[in-house]
Amino acid sequence: MTRIDATFARLRSLNRKGFVAYIMAGDPDVETTLALMRGMPAAGVDVIELGMPFTDPMADGPTIQAAGQRALAGGQTMDKTLQLVRDFRAQDAQTPIVLMGYYNPVYARGVPKFLADAAEAGVDGLIVVDLPPEEDAELCLPAQSAGLNFIRLATPTTDAKRLPKVLQNTSGFVYYVSVTGITGAAAAEAAEVGPEVARIKASTALPVIVGFGITTPDAAESIAGLADGCVVGSAIVKLIGEGKPVAEVLATVAALAAGAHRA
Repeated sequence: MTRIDATFARLRSLNRKGFVAYIMAGDPDVETTLALMRGMPAAGVDVIELGMPFTDPMADGPTIQAAGQRALAGGQTMDKTLQLVRDFRAQDAQTPIVLMGYYNPVYARGVPKFLADAAEAGVDGLIVVDLPPEEDAELCLPAQSAGLNFIRLATPTTDAKRLPKVLQNTSGFVYYVSVTGITGAAAAEAAEVGPEVARIKASTALPVIVGFGITTPDAAESIAGLADGCVVGSAIVKLIGEGKPVAEVLATVAALAAGAHRA
């Protein structure tokens, strides 16, 4: 059982929804990222998603694109991202960490080395948005063999024919993308999300977590109430991009987490 599995089992036992927070590694610098990561569990974050900066993030909107550019401009590398996880693990052995991003930086490092280094650092799962299920042998299956969950995205365009393929090797949780398009582009609508989550849950026992388009505590509450939890990224990253102090960012994270946990 991975930390992700254990976390969602604990949440189920408490009849509680999960809250997942996304930040970009190295935005605007390593020290800020580590301070945010270390403050997130006390703010109510159940799973931390840590972005791997990449030059061509095609699924991301302007807010997260800018975060990646800030991180890269500041010298963020995969080595530094993995070291962030090690440094976090020195104080926290429970909170799951998921690396989210694109395949190119993983491929450039080499899959076997990346997976060995990620597992050693204390990474629990991967979301790699540009590797379809047809390429599971490339990273998904090796990741699972290395003890990492491989989390897939389902979207409003994932129809009944495609869904089984998406789910076949997914583990940890299913990430339902609530809107068609890029991150931060539109608000998630509960009336549209509910039936889609129910459709996915009819086909898997995995937790279903909804992301994209959730920017307020009330939205976190309404969307998490339809699923097993929710993800917030752009609303947090926006504050980091505005140069808000770590304490202020964490206060917003706490308010969003409280919304999800009310569901």
